[in-house]
Amino acid sequence: MNNASQQKNARNYKWLLLLFLWVAFFLHQGTRQIYNAILPQIQAAFDVDSVKMGLVGTVFTITYGVCAPLSGVASDFLRRKWMVVFGLLIFCEGIFISGWAEGIGVMLVFYGLVNGAGQAFYYPAACSLLGQLHEDTRATALAIHQTALYAGIVICSCVSGYFGDIPSLGDFSGWRIPFVLFGGIGILWAVCLMFLMRDTPPPAKRNEELGSAEKASLKDAFFVMFRKPSAIMLALGFGMMVYVDCGFKTWMPTFLQDKFGLDGAQAAFNAVIWHYIGAFMGVMAGGRITDKLARTRKTVRFEANIAGLFLGAPFIYMMSSTSSEALCFLAMFLFGIFRGVYDSNLFASLFDVVAPRYRASASGLMLCFAFIIGSTAPAVLGWMRDEFGMASGIASLAAFYFAGGLIILLARNIFFKRDYEAV
Repeated sequence: MNNASQQKNARNYKWLLLLFLWVAFFLHQGTRQIYNAILPQIQAAFDVDSVKMGLVGTVFTITYGVCAPLSGVASDFLRRKWMVVFGLLIFCEGIFISGWAEGIGVMLVFYGLVNGAGQAFYYPAACSLLGQLHEDTRATALAIHQTALYAGIVICSCVSGYFGDIPSLGDFSGWRIPFVLFGGIGILWAVCLMFLMRDTPPPAKRNEELGSAEKASLKDAFFVMFRKPSAIMLALGFGMMVYVDCGFKTWMPTFLQDKFGLDGAQAAFNAVIWHYIGAFMGVMAGGRITDKLARTRKTVRFEANIAGLFLGAPFIYMMSSTSSEALCFLAMFLFGIFRGVYDSNLFASLFDVVAPRYRASASGLMLCFAFIIGSTAPAVLGWMRDEFGMASGIASLAAFYFAGGLIILLARNIFFKRDYEAV
């Protein structure tokens, strides 16, 4: 094959890879919303309080955070294709088995621990693969990949809400169906990816093959972020965002039922559709604009993160405090737009300050920091619901968005110039 054919083949494959990973990420994110969309039905079936229901989300988030750095380091040294396949297979098995749970303990193990660990082993490998093959279209590719999150959450939430309102199908309660359905689809897709994905060597391996004097080391991979203050601050800002995201996704359907008297299906639909329509618009616009501006303005990816968090915060408070159903939905839409702007450069900004051969490691560590910070949100908001009402819990999330924007603003102004990695 001549050089022109090889280049064309590489260009075609990088977009095919994006499609393969889009489907996987759809399942990765969509299956997280199954539990949240039908939380009241599961709570009634298990007869437990709101704190214990929130604890399932907390266990998932802590497990994800603890496993993410291990996944990231492994993805910089092992074959990332198999990391993606392994992660997808494990978390979908956890989702599938959750559909057969008879009590909160089984849900904690399979939805919290198994699902959380499997999901952690998917993302750093997938993200670094896209960053490697889409160097010139990095934010665009990652933004398109991010739309799978929105589509997955909306579709899985609506499907779950629909089945959750079905009392039972024989001895099988309706709320169990989405776990079994989407978990089974994910297991089949993992098998398909074994044959569809190429075994792309990581940048560290390629450096060795080319005889580069700058070889990757396990020690450097693990401590890569600790040498970059701006990367640490991006992780802290991400932690503020994850706290909001976990609290919002877990309890927003319940909030709409409590405040506006919506039934399960209506609450599941409205809790996600308006927010993620806005997020889709924000992420696509943010990715395209920053890819163009980044050629002349190196700090633009950090600035997109700052704008998304600062401008999203007022609408979080608005959606919790308004007595109008329509204004609540409008606030969720506007919150979604700015969330999408932030998401469009979430990892693209990290890659500006981390060398390519360590991007998976850095992604894993960033996920670890963020998800450990955010892990308390489901349980804290569950406690706030019982003590003060759900509206107070949702309103408190605005402060975390503002804090995240402030942290990244300081990183941009103080450390970016020193930490920037020219590729």
